[in-house]
Amino acid sequence: MRSGVTRPALALAGVGAILVMIGIDALASIAGLVAIVLGVILAAPAARGPKGGWWTLMASGAVLSIVGALVAIPTETVGGLLALVGGAAVLVAVALAY
Repeated sequence: MRSGVTRPALALAGVGAILVMIGIDALASIAGLVAIVLGVILAAPAARGPKGGWWTLMASGAVLSIVGALVAIPTETVGGLLALVGGAAVLVAVALAY
């Protein structure tokens, strides 16, 4: 961990992933996606170096969550599954980085 922003950014991404995975309503899911993206962007500087592999997993999970939200428009089941897998990837990355 390099900066003082990293842990709050990881927490933000983790909360966003939980919101996406629970999927209470559309507004909560959108807020979760925004939180994930902000967390990934803010945590990026700490990913440099040999122990930064967690960030790749977190960024991949963010992309999967966004793609899942877009796919959920025409086909809700597939989109929900992609968002669930993406959220799980973000949570695993947060756990590894924390």
